[in-house]
Amino acid sequence: MTLPSPSGAPTPAAPPPPAAPPPPPEPVRFPLGWLLDHAGGPIKYRSLVEVAKQPGLEARELATLVLTHGPALTLASQQSADGSWNGLMLATPSGRAEHFEGIGTIPAVRRLLEYGWDKDSPPLARARRILFRLLAEDNDPDYLFELATKNVRDEEMVRRGRGILREAAAAALAQAGYEGDPRLRGAANRILDRIVTFLRSPLGQKPFVRVGNQHVIPQEASPPSIYALTMLAYMPLFRTERHEAMELLYTYLTQALPRQETVQQIGDKVVAQPHLVMGDMLPHRNAADDDVVFAMEWLELMARFGFLKRNENWSKLFERFLDERDREGVWHPRKGGAAVKSANPFVWHMYPLEDSMAGDERWTDLTFRLGLIARLAGRPIEPV
Repeated sequence: MTLPSPSGAPTPAAPPPPAAPPPPPEPVRFPLGWLLDHAGGPIKYRSLVEVAKQPGLEARELATLVLTHGPALTLASQQSADGSWNGLMLATPSGRAEHFEGIGTIPAVRRLLEYGWDKDSPPLARARRILFRLLAEDNDPDYLFELATKNVRDEEMVRRGRGILREAAAAALAQAGYEGDPRLRGAANRILDRIVTFLRSPLGQKPFVRVGNQHVIPQEASPPSIYALTMLAYMPLFRTERHEAMELLYTYLTQALPRQETVQQIGDKVVAQPHLVMGDMLPHRNAADDDVVFAMEWLELMARFGFLKRNENWSKLFERFLDERDREGVWHPRKGGAAVKSANPFVWHMYPLEDSMAGDERWTDLTFRLGLIARLAGRPIEPV
């Protein structure tokens, strides 16, 4: 009730007390000592430089940890003189490959980056020329590599292949740290403009149409791909400039996945499009258990976007992974003692980084990855 003042005028009610600030996020224990004892050079390096970030570290002095790692040296030595690997772009080795046989250029580049190699190291410097060339908005069939079809006159399939390679190259260049390069920024704007047009259209909510007896994505639709998401995840300044688009993207990435197979009408063909992201790729606990490695990759991307801490479900799944660590802070799978595996080609670049998965090395990759996700999500890190 408003009380009258001595002069007869009503006395305004006191303003409500300010809301209490939210509690600070709980620190995440990070088993740095254990990783330094058991992990290979790249994970040691990245644990020190990217997760623990302890004062007094000099990245250049730690470079030998990554430059002497056997698998990284093997991968680098397989690069061709033209800067590519095997004249391929997106191929990943088969499960039986022992020394990266059949690897394509883009996953090879991203794997070396995950090993901690600098973008100006000779193999990555040689590769960037062809990656920047792939950003061009053209439909030159000479730059389709393994995506070339038998009929090079199929303009729609050529356009599809060039679009996939353009986004995949942009992802690799963004991860390498070329956010400020105008060629990458121009490509990023064009890629994001196409995605925003899709998100703002009715297809953003209902992307499938019926063609004959099949539900397909129409040719004009441009859903975000896993490559486009990776590109944006590694371009924080660009995301700030396009914050309205990022809000549209967050809404889209939290919607339920359609039940239909991800196929798209391309000219007169219906083509599988497994690289397209049609909604929340980590909707529940079962999805995380089915492919732990991809779950970690998704959580890392969402943390880089700043989306992880906004989403209750993803945050709960991340906390569940943290709860699966032992007293030392080392992650172990819920069932069995074997190292987890993934057949998903979109995670090949980041797992496993270890040379061997026989002993405690089975747990170093994902233990490190949890610490990295926590750091990216803004959680305090408590090295132990």
